[in-house]
Amino acid sequence: MGDVLKDLASGTIGGAAQLICGHPFDTIKVKLQSQPVPPPGQLPKYASAMDAVRQTLAAEGPGGLYKGMGAPLATVAAFNAVLFTVRGQMEAFLRSEPSVPLTVNQQVVAGAGAGVAVSILACPTELIKCRLQAQSALADSAAAGVAVKYGGPMDVAKQVLRSEGGVKGLFKGLVPTMAREVPGNAAMFGVYEALKQYFAGGPDTSGLGRGSLIVAGGLAGASFWFSVYPTDVVKSVIQVDDYKNPKYNGSIDAFKKILATEGVKGLYKGFGPAMARSVPANAACFLAYEITRSSLG
Repeated sequence: MGDVLKDLASGTIGGAAQLICGHPFDTIKVKLQSQPVPPPGQLPKYASAMDAVRQTLAAEGPGGLYKGMGAPLATVAAFNAVLFTVRGQMEAFLRSEPSVPLTVNQQVVAGAGAGVAVSILACPTELIKCRLQAQSALADSAAAGVAVKYGGPMDVAKQVLRSEGGVKGLFKGLVPTMAREVPGNAAMFGVYEALKQYFAGGPDTSGLGRGSLIVAGGLAGASFWFSVYPTDVVKSVIQVDDYKNPKYNGSIDAFKKILATEGVKGLYKGFGPAMARSVPANAACFLAYEITRSSLG
């Protein structure tokens, strides 16, 4: 079995493990990111992450936390397959001789390269996912003509293709997606490798136990979000922005407006659930990847 196929299979299984662990946290993150700024003197729709969980469970039941999971489930497998396969190819390209482990710096470069490839897949998927997740948060401003009702992932895709400039509409937010994926994956794979080498006491990390892999994977995931979170907020608000009456004229404009209206705090909306999700979800992803990869020999 070739390395590419092993990476594809392992990345797919890692992706599925990541999504099942992490999607409810992601839903809450997007609801907090995309809720409209309340009029002066009024409280926001969700007071906190826990409040968003309570309201979602009350209004939509447990299924509400798994809203919009269809699109990422179909693609998270593909997403991680691409991420780990491109990273594997980058590793092979950067390796000076066969079976020599890469340095941490080389892993950073491999992660950045994988981030470029993955952005192209991530952008339309995330647009569909964010629209579905944000629906209920934006519903209260429907009077302003903001909320379009979507029946599901395919319906979002159809409506965007029909009324938001065709395929280009699905790639709205590509710049902030790249600005998130490239440095984020560079940080994540760099931290993952650094921690593995630290736990192993040297560059040979093949003998590490599951506990070490879980800790390394969890902290690597946290480093991804820690390094790029404001970019993710910008991406979310751009992707759920109204096509006909946009609030934001591009990424820089969104960044400036969020800072002006909500301060630095606005760029960290939903940070709690994102961090709470990234640790178990990435621990599950890396562990499933490593176990599958080693079982394939």
